[in-house]
Amino acid sequence: MAQTDSRKKNRQKNRPGGGQGGKPAETRGRVFRPRPKHAQPAEKTTAPEPRAPRPMRKGAIPHGEAPIILETAADANYALLDCGDGEKLERYGPHRIIRPEAQAIWAKRLPRDDWDKADAIFTGDTDEEGLGRWRFPGKQLGETWEMAFDGIPYFGRFTSFRHVGVFPEQAVHWRHMADRIRASDRQLKVLNLFGYTGVASLVAAEAGAHVTHVDASKKAITWARENQDLAKLSDKPIRWICEDALKFVQREARRGNSYDIILLDPPAYGRGPNGEVWQLFDNLPEMLDTCRDILSERPVMMTLTAYAIRASFFAMHEMMRDVFTGFDRDGAIQSGELIIREEAGDRALSTSLYSRWIAGGPA
Repeated sequence: MAQTDSRKKNRQKNRPGGGQGGKPAETRGRVFRPRPKHAQPAEKTTAPEPRAPRPMRKGAIPHGEAPIILETAADANYALLDCGDGEKLERYGPHRIIRPEAQAIWAKRLPRDDWDKADAIFTGDTDEEGLGRWRFPGKQLGETWEMAFDGIPYFGRFTSFRHVGVFPEQAVHWRHMADRIRASDRQLKVLNLFGYTGVASLVAAEAGAHVTHVDASKKAITWARENQDLAKLSDKPIRWICEDALKFVQREARRGNSYDIILLDPPAYGRGPNGEVWQLFDNLPEMLDTCRDILSERPVMMTLTAYAIRASFFAMHEMMRDVFTGFDRDGAIQSGELIIREEAGDRALSTSLYSRWIAGGPA
């Protein structure tokens, strides 16, 4: 009898509601099913370690100018045709392209017929990759096509991530950089971090600089080298390095290497080739400090651009002023937004934030 009672108690313990009379009164009559995986309680994670306080810099705080809005207008190779209702219609070389644009919260201005003439539309279909995430209303287009920036050809490409290989708003930085390189009395050394498809590297090399291009993506490096071949700039001094950007600059600092111009275009989040994690708000201060350390004795400029982050240009402005406090080379900080002006009309689209240190003050 005791054995029977024991089995009975065990059965009761294993029922939903425990061994005190089976199911609680409020759950009797319900069917119990396992909680779906997506509804399971979140796993406990270890809280990140507090960020170490940055040392307070002593010395003069650099002169700052903000906001300065830098504008890119339409040209033969690129134009923002219209934007609104969360989309933008652009012309990249011969193709009209429609892509999502969260900043375009106003109404479209061009008639529907103009939008219907698009050659490619990004759908974002997560069941597909590459070209499969694009819809071609007319004829099927190839994965790549040729474009050019100030006479330097490069390949556009329909990617899974809606990008096509170039950010047109960067044109103002690239032209400013090229002018500084050509005006120099020596061959400048340029470091292009998070260099992507290498258009900025080609612009710098064509202007006469020695370029070091760093990106964590092997695919991006391959694309950049294809652009170099297309542009017939294979004889120009460009080092292509697939590596985590922060690790690279830290090693350059240890080796005592320096650069006259540094470009940074970091993502909000990314991974290095060996699994390194990049978080902009966590890693950017250290990155900027190290970049300052590897600027040459006669630096020309250091330019930072940021996309899709929850911060204002003023946060970047103050960070750059802090980084360059006590810097013993004369210069100024300029910060603001990069915008693209629509081809027809007075409206512009803000695309990114920037902050840059320029030798000798405003240019």
